Amino acid sequence: MGEIKIGDIVARKSYGEDIYFKVVDILNTGEEKTVILKGIMYRIEADAPESDLIQVPDQKVREYTVKENYAVTRKCREISARSFRRYPKKALYRGTPNDDSRMYSKSGKVLHIDGDEDYLDTCLKQYKEFGIETVGKHVPEKDQPSAVYDLLKEHRPDILVLTGHDGFIKSEGKPTDVNGYWNSKYYIEAVKQARKFDSNMDNLIIFAGACQSMYKEIINAGANFASSPNRVLIHALDPVFVCQKIAFSNVNSVLDPMEVVGNTITGAEGIGGLQTRGKSRKGYPTEPQS
Repeated sequence: MGEIKIGDIVARKSYGEDIYFKVVDILNTGEEKTVILKGIMYRIEADAPESDLIQVPDQKVREYTVKENYAVTRKCREISARSFRRYPKKALYRGTPNDDSRMYSKSGKVLHIDGDEDYLDTCLKQYKEFGIETVGKHVPEKDQPSAVYDLLKEHRPDILVLTGHDGFIKSEGKPTDVNGYWNSKYYIEAVKQARKFDSNMDNLIIFAGACQSMYKEIINAGANFASSPNRVLIHALDPVFVCQKIAFSNVNSVLDPMEVVGNTITGAEGIGGLQTRGKSRKGYPTEPQS
């Protein structure tokens, strides 16, 4: 194995090489270097001694990515099938045969603030696939509390996502101590700042958190949905699937949290929340085509 470098894809031997990470920093902390890691498919941040890491060949990275993306493809197919049954003949935009042909729908707008630029790009592509109007901003987790108010004021979204990477640091404290997490304190404070902009949980829907985040405190800060109830890893695209369900549900519908959680890849182990009103509104009429 060659020397570990920033940008390398690695796995941890002590965890059975279960998750692949990108090396984002290397610290000289004494006799052995400490390597800072961020998941390439999951929103986890971690550190590890250099001796615990193994470099992953490109072919294995490709195989890992294909395997993990299968869950995304399967979930998208489920969503498409449900949408077709509910809105036959693309009635999501035009109205069913039993409705006036000039009915249409307008879904909710998303502001997605992400601490990981690569994940942000991946999420924006998925929002586009779903047809959700989205503004994406790359903001490091520690800067999200100071940035969120002005971004909300500028873009006026229906749904706000605050995400990036996180993780519980076993050596730093107990699960009830916010200082035992990489970034939970930033998500908590960013949610509080967002609620200063709009305190109404039906007007501004908030998802916040990443892998192993301090779920209860993020919810208590004012989020509608958050991660991670069981301190597990969440998929990079889980925030998008939360937004998809809310954005396309009618404003007259109050969504049971199980409905929203069931729309995600990780499920109730990693995502939880509160009853939340949908953000889609019917309109009438459409403009003439000519």
